[in-house]
Amino acid sequence: MTVALRPMREPDLDTVVPLEQELFAGDPPWSAEQFRSELAGVPETRWYVVAEDGGEVVGYAGLLLPGLAGEPADVMTIAVAPGRQRGGVGTLLMTALEAEARRRGAGELLLEVRADNEPARTFYTRHGFERIAVRRKYYGGGRDGLVLRKWLRAGSAAEG
Repeated sequence: MTVALRPMREPDLDTVVPLEQELFAGDPPWSAEQFRSELAGVPETRWYVVAEDGGEVVGYAGLLLPGLAGEPADVMTIAVAPGRQRGGVGTLLMTALEAEARRRGAGELLLEVRADNEPARTFYTRHGFERIAVRRKYYGGGRDGLVLRKWLRAGSAAEG
């Protein structure tokens, strides 16, 4: 795998938005304006990267970062192009998100996932996330969302 991560830039939205629409059609997908709004928070409160292979964007991910040390960071998005799934790109992205959250002093990493998205749930479990809450009818079509957490600091579970 020759995939490398780099900061997401506005020109990447020409690739990222159609990929978002393909992957998250029923959720609903983020618009270009939503991505621009997120990128406007970089680096103060946001961190976004793309996974690139030979100049082609094959995935992307982003974080909402804590204002104070010990607060949670939120995985805002993580996505891998359909033809590149189960090939290590998602793990590369998740590892980078976790590393940046730790670097910024986050005590935990939070995310939401559709309860019926078994491949994503399996991926997150494999990366150490545990279910902490259910958000009833959070997603389109009345589908439930699950809130997942991964502790980033030793002793955090006892503190929280």
